[in-house]
Amino acid sequence: MERPGWVRWAHWKQGVTPLWARVRRLRLPRTRRGQRRAVQGFMAACVVALLPATWLFVTTDGRLRTTADVPHTRVAVVFGAGLWEGEPSPYLAHRLDAAAELYEAGRIEVVLVTGDNSREDYDEPDAMRAYLTERGVPGRRIVSDYAGFDTWDSCVRAKKVFGVDRAVLISQGFHIRRAVALCRAAGVASYGVGVDAKHDATWYYGGAREVFAAGKAALDSAFQPDPRFLGPREPGVDRALAAPR
Repeated sequence: MERPGWVRWAHWKQGVTPLWARVRRLRLPRTRRGQRRAVQGFMAACVVALLPATWLFVTTDGRLRTTADVPHTRVAVVFGAGLWEGEPSPYLAHRLDAAAELYEAGRIEVVLVTGDNSREDYDEPDAMRAYLTERGVPGRRIVSDYAGFDTWDSCVRAKKVFGVDRAVLISQGFHIRRAVALCRAAGVASYGVGVDAKHDATWYYGGAREVFAAGKAALDSAFQPDPRFLGPREPGVDRALAAPR
């Protein structure tokens, strides 16, 4: 006969040490040598964890600009940053505002919007296109990448699918170095424009996330995997550059 649930629970509990008790049992090594090794091990782990972030800063040194001083570059790439009820999130809207400003100033000629359209009810690129056209960027000067599922995918597709060799990348400050480093690894020479953002919970989350994302970026740069979806070469950017302003 199967025992009642509370009996099984009691028998299971008798053989399990509670987590708080296990934590209390942890002790630093008692000898100085052991303590020194423990500290050295901790410091080494910290260094290894910070290496990818250091790599990002080194590889992007001198490549960050503002909307006021970025050199003229024919193509700008705007990375998706989420939709709220079908409209660009505030963070994405700031990126698109910067792109519209650069287009109006004549610093860019074409905007490549890259984002997630992995399901029918979620379409970042079309929402980004609509936002830009409402702010004066002609539709013929906007090209949509519907398979920009992450930063590496967007950079590889910009190069291999859309033929972009040079670009201005637009994102938030906490993300822009990673975008520049990954696009450089993918073969796209770029400047990065990091737009301002309110330091709210999303901003802090994004900054903390970048510490971990830097590790993936380093691996992507080293091993250069194919994006989730590559597809054939598309002439959209070339056509947009040839279109009348």
